[in-house]
Amino acid sequence: MRRIRLRTVVVHLIAWSVALAWIIPFLGVFNTAVRPVSETTFGWWRVDSFHPTLNNFVTAFTQPIYSLSSGYRNSLIVAIPATLAPLFVAALAGYGFSRFRFPMRDYLFLTIVLLMSVPAQMVAIPIFRIMDTLQLYDNLLSLILLHTAWGLPWIILFMRNFFQALPLEVEEAARVDGASDFRIFFRIVLPMAIPAFASAGILQFMWVWNDFFFALLLIFSPENMPATLLVPNLARGAQYTDWGLLSAGSILVMLVPLTLYVVLQKYYIRGMIGWTIKG
Repeated sequence: MRRIRLRTVVVHLIAWSVALAWIIPFLGVFNTAVRPVSETTFGWWRVDSFHPTLNNFVTAFTQPIYSLSSGYRNSLIVAIPATLAPLFVAALAGYGFSRFRFPMRDYLFLTIVLLMSVPAQMVAIPIFRIMDTLQLYDNLLSLILLHTAWGLPWIILFMRNFFQALPLEVEEAARVDGASDFRIFFRIVLPMAIPAFASAGILQFMWVWNDFFFALLLIFSPENMPATLLVPNLARGAQYTDWGLLSAGSILVMLVPLTLYVVLQKYYIRGMIGWTIKG
C-alpha cells in the first residue's frame, strides 16, 4: 500500500512538473500580450506597474499589411482542404491495406511508412522547384497540395491500424447479405471510424495550421501568408521589438487548434485508444 502511494506521489510530481514547464512560459506570453510595451521592456515578470489592455490583440488583427485577419483566412483556406482530402484518401487506402490481400501489399505499405521518416529540409529544394515549374509559387494551392501529400503516409498508417482493430463480424454479415465492398465501407465502417477521423483530423489540422517551414518556403506575398508566417512580421518596420504585439499574435494563432481540440476531445481520445482494444 505504501509502495502504491509512493508511486502515485512520484507520478503526480512528474505530471505537475511537466505541466508547469508548459504553463509558466504561456503565462509569460499572456502577461506580455495584455500589457503595453512600456511595462514589459525590462521583463514581463515585473509587477510594479500593471495596466492590462487588449490593444495588442486589436492591433494584430487590424494592421494594414501584416494583418492576422487575412492570415486566419489564408490558414483556413489551406488547413480545411489539406485535412479533409488526406483523411478521405487515407481512409480508403487504410481500409484496403487492412482488409484485402494483393500483390506487393506489404512492400507498398512499408514504403508508405518509410516516407514518414523523410525530413522536410531534405526535400525543400525539390519541392520549391516543382512548385515553381507548376507556377504555383506564392499560391495557397501549393500548400494545400503539399500538406495533402505530406499527411497521407501517417494517416494511412493510423487508419489502417484502426480498421484492423474493428471486428469483422458485422462486415461479413453484410457481405453475406449481398452488400458490395464500397457499400460496406461507406455505410458500416465509416460510421464506426468517426473517432479515428476526429483524432487524425485534429492532428493533421494542427500540423497544417502550425506549419511555418513550408509556408516560408512557398509563400512570399503578405496577402497570401498564413497566420503563422504573419506573426514574426507583425513588428516589421518598428525600431524596437514589440513583444506585446508578437505575444498577442502568437496567442491568437493558438486559439483555433485549441478550440478544435476542446470541441472534439472526446472523439480524439476514443480514436487514439481505439485500436488498442480489440472487439
